[in-house]
Amino acid sequence: MMPGGAIPLSDWVRLPDLPSKLGLAGAFAGVADGCLLVAGGANFPDQMPWDGGIKKWHDTVYALEKPDGAWSTVGQLPMPLGYGVSVTTTDGIFCVGGSDSQRHYSNVFRLTWKRNKLTTENLHPLPIALANHCGALVGTTLYIVGGNEKPGELECVNRAFTLDLSNPTARWIEIPSLPGKPRFLSTAGTHDGTLFIVGGTSLESNPNGKISRNYLKEIWSYRSDQGWVLRAPMLKPAVAAPTPAPVLAGRLLILTGDDGSLAQFRPLAQHPGFPSAIQSYDIPTDSWTFSGELPAGRAVLPCVQWQGKTVIISGEQRPGVRTPEILAGKLN
Repeated sequence: MMPGGAIPLSDWVRLPDLPSKLGLAGAFAGVADGCLLVAGGANFPDQMPWDGGIKKWHDTVYALEKPDGAWSTVGQLPMPLGYGVSVTTTDGIFCVGGSDSQRHYSNVFRLTWKRNKLTTENLHPLPIALANHCGALVGTTLYIVGGNEKPGELECVNRAFTLDLSNPTARWIEIPSLPGKPRFLSTAGTHDGTLFIVGGTSLESNPNGKISRNYLKEIWSYRSDQGWVLRAPMLKPAVAAPTPAPVLAGRLLILTGDDGSLAQFRPLAQHPGFPSAIQSYDIPTDSWTFSGELPAGRAVLPCVQWQGKTVIISGEQRPGVRTPEILAGKLN
């Protein structure tokens, strides 16, 4: 990193674009047998939403075997699905929950890639259906926090669940709920056995009876021996930032996301895009700084560690508009 903790733009490179030319929001992604996999997600293939376009969910699974290689289509998910949680483990990519055009799901499955063959294995489902939640791996324990049980952004939850991935017969266990307001589209991260839940949005009723987003600056940490602890607030809100967030030298990096500053911008067709600033949380000192910028703002997308780099995959560059770009940064 540069002096002061900033990350220079030159440290970000562009990997081959996804074959999905429009790009995808809310895709699952991870690494299996050294290969980068991207699956599912959603976009607007015919018209933009402000022109009456209908969102379409996808089931295609893409594979990239090396950073300078070419993407290939290697299979399909059990159904079109997006907006779930995906985490990389030594035993494959665990995909949790998600949604399609009709409903949210409690499904959990594992993607593995061996000898150029994709395998999907169904696992114990979540106790409730969830989409737009966040999650991360602490040791061998997978944590899932927040999200929406139903489509429509009329409600959200602050419930939290864990699954011990080292035990093939383990079931999901509900732990104490995240304090404060229920929320969704938060970012998760882990460091030294501690889970962090950052930002996201809650929902509030306006005097006119409509429900709107309340962009959050909160960060909470969780350890089983400490419970939930409220940390110093972010410098500005972050909703749907790349997740799980990378950690560099004791700093949790929130790679842009939507800060809500342009939530009322109209017309949407002329929206300038999400902000590109990176916020860095120094875990030992419980303090925040700005740490440079991404080449472009991104929201609603996965973050993956692959071949020594942090990779952020597709996502939204502004409301309704996806990008097929994949950015990789060497952050260590």
